[in-house]
Amino acid sequence: DQTTDIIHMTDYVVEKGSAKHIGYAASKAALANLTLSFARLLAPKVKVNSLAPSLIMFNSGDSEAYREKTLKKSLMGIEPGVEVAVQTLQFLLDTPYITGRNLPLDGGRHLA
Repeated sequence: DQTTDIIHMTDYVVEKGSAKHIGYAASKAALANLTLSFARLLAPKVKVNSLAPSLIMFNSGDSEAYREKTLKKSLMGIEPGVEVAVQTLQFLLDTPYITGRNLPLDGGRHLA
């Protein structure tokens, strides 16, 4: 039997909240909670996980000052690019034994 996957895209902000984007942060936190509820409800036929990225890539108009400030928010200090998110999504699709998890994709931001 092959499982089906549901992968929610949440956000790093779920861990810390946001003073500027309260509604956005709350909706992403709700989605993280839905990951848990759906994982319980749909196992073992469906694996339900979520991915919580912080910086993946800058916008073309972002200033150098903003880029420097933002890169200092993580231990890795890099702009990882879209491929990192694709690799993490692929990992979740390939592994048969992870469900109900919110995987951070934050370069160690929680430790910086």
